[in-house]
Amino acid sequence: MINKGTVVQIEKVILKCTERAENLPEDTKKVPLKMRVKGKLLLDSNLDAFVKIITQTNRIEEGYLIMKEPYFEHSYGLYVKVLEKVKEIILFENEEIL
Repeated sequence: MINKGTVVQIEKVILKCTERAENLPEDTKKVPLKMRVKGKLLLDSNLDAFVKIITQTNRIEEGYLIMKEPYFEHSYGLYVKVLEKVKEIILFENEEIL
């Protein structure tokens, strides 16, 4: 059970496959256009339930509850040594301007 007021993420279908534009690539046309939104749960609920949330901009959105207390899963990748040299060049060039 996820309590009312908990920050969650929902997912809802914006366009079904049949409603998508004709000029899209074939592999894109085969999947629906979905939206994910974060907000606070308006009623106690469970994962995968159809729920309503309120966003930080006070919009009411509804969709299927996919995550409790969502977090970022991406990164900027591994360290790239050559970028250190690029940084030094940029800093040096800026010193000449200032």
